[in-house]
Amino acid sequence: MEAAELWEIAWRSLWVAGVATLLAALPAVPLGLWLALRGGGGAWGRMLLYAGMALPPVVVGLFLYLLLSRSGPLGFLGLLYTPYAMVLAEAILAFPLIAAFVLSGARARVEEVRLLVRSLGGTEAQVFPTLFWESRRTLAAALAAGFGGAISEVGAATLVGGDIRHHTRVLTTAIVVETRKGELEAALALGMVLMGIALLVTGLLVILERE
Repeated sequence: MEAAELWEIAWRSLWVAGVATLLAALPAVPLGLWLALRGGGGAWGRMLLYAGMALPPVVVGLFLYLLLSRSGPLGFLGLLYTPYAMVLAEAILAFPLIAAFVLSGARARVEEVRLLVRSLGGTEAQVFPTLFWESRRTLAAALAAGFGGAISEVGAATLVGGDIRHHTRVLTTAIVVETRKGELEAALALGMVLMGIALLVTGLLVILERE
């Protein structure tokens, strides 16, 4: 594999996982905070959320494949075997991870934040944005978990992306291909790049967490 193709695959992996993480975080962060403000959403709510963390990627990929295939209800969008379909699949997998991390971290601070807001003469409506700010370190950890889950995913990405060279091939699917071809050196090089990207992004989030 040439260096140009390697960097092309690495950039696509970073783009797909990054966009998927942000797409998942948009609803997952408010949901986690909202559940934390309501005592955790009850045992059933937490059980459903935590069960989502164990969603098999291939099942998510199959579900999306059926939706996006030409005969599926969303087939007219033409998203199957595109990076956008991979973003959707990885966002679905990252969503429960981010929401559960936010819920777990914010839940322990709800009463502290509520007392702080009331002591400053604030209203109940101001508790939510204050909890969001006070939970920023938890948010960084949640985003790191979501990104890690997204960039390391392979089953759903293969099903809806198709591992098409120069179009939908990402690091995880490329590792599988190179291993099957017996090109173990190339597979190891791809694995090192994947680990490097994961460490780089996680390091940036840790820096944000300390600010």
